[in-house]
Amino acid sequence: MGNKGFVKHYYVMLLPGMIWLTLFSIVPMFGFVIAFQDYNPGLGMLHSEWIGLENFKYLLSLSDSRTVFVNTLVIAVMKIVANLIVPLVFALMLNELRLAVLKRWIQTVVYLPHFLSWVILSGILLDVFSYKGPVNTIMSWFGAEPILFFGRADLFPFLIVGSDVWKEFGFNTIIYLAALTGINPSLYEAAAIDGATRLQRLWNVTLPGIVTTVVLLAVLSLGNVLNAGFDQVFNLYNPLVYSTGDIIDTWVYRTGLVNLQYGLATAMGLFKSVISFVLIVTSYVLASKFANYRIF
Repeated sequence: MGNKGFVKHYYVMLLPGMIWLTLFSIVPMFGFVIAFQDYNPGLGMLHSEWIGLENFKYLLSLSDSRTVFVNTLVIAVMKIVANLIVPLVFALMLNELRLAVLKRWIQTVVYLPHFLSWVILSGILLDVFSYKGPVNTIMSWFGAEPILFFGRADLFPFLIVGSDVWKEFGFNTIIYLAALTGINPSLYEAAAIDGATRLQRLWNVTLPGIVTTVVLLAVLSLGNVLNAGFDQVFNLYNPLVYSTGDIIDTWVYRTGLVNLQYGLATAMGLFKSVISFVLIVTSYVLASKFANYRIF
């Protein structure tokens, strides 16, 4: 009796979350039928005309759709690689620091941008990299001409990746530092007795000790390969950089909510969701195989 009552409490605690998930995540999914309709808001989903795959055919014929797909893929892959390498290198360097107070202070400072929204960070970045901002002022001291950084299509993807790394590398560093604390200290002592230098201990003890965490994060990030970051790009981009900065999510926003082409925007969103689902399943299988990571 005692165990059954205990289990019921868990179900009651689970209920609000399940209701929220049903109302805001599952029910809205039925809106995908708009992708197969010539949707008219006045008629609704039940009475709008069904047009089959016409939205998908038109979507694939557009040059814009190919551009945003390539932009999304390029920016997302660059973000995944940078967000794996930079925090890993920084965590290894921070782990070698012997002054504990300084180590905690640096860790806290680099973690702070993670708590700021892209609305705030975008305002800071646009001011810093503006035509008369601090970066151009410093460059002018060395005789360089001012650059409109966020107005150049060739620079925009790199600014997006760099600012994303700046915002998140402190948080990712904590994950690697947590993995580093799991390494048995006796391994370092044994290596030191054998005469290994700090670099040799880093290569032969530290890196093998966290390689499972690195592989797990790398494999799981495959599921987000089509999520290039709507909040960030939407707050930083402009028509001058559409050729390299327009991604699937921003294109869906403009097409659906600005240009009112609901069916076309939903078709693109559904296309992205199907590919993302396949990538998530693939990443889960790879994580299970190479990092022994399982949820079920």
